[in-house]
Amino acid sequence: MNALKNKVQLIGNLGNDPEIVNLDGGAKLAKFSIATNETFRNAKGDKVTDTQWHNVVAWGKTAEIVENYLTKGKEVAIEGKLTTRTYETKEGEKRYITEIRINELLMFGK
Repeated sequence: MNALKNKVQLIGNLGNDPEIVNLDGGAKLAKFSIATNETFRNAKGDKVTDTQWHNVVAWGKTAEIVENYLTKGKEVAIEGKLTTRTYETKEGEKRYITEIRINELLMFGK
């Protein structure tokens, strides 16, 4: 059960082209967001689609695959874990961001 403690699986579409960062020492980082959609009927019986946006990061070989094959609109399945980090803005404000660090990637379509 330890493997299930922090595990995320999503299928969605890229909201933008991935941002690729080449770090000192040769490490590669890919950042992008994916949208997941859930459709349901509200109390009035109207069909409603709820879209959720998820920040995603990939490192190393997975980042290279993202760089070479993924673009805005592509449908993907990802598996990874939730991570949270903090940073400071130029104005000195502390910000928090939650991301999914992927370890598995499956591409759909052409």
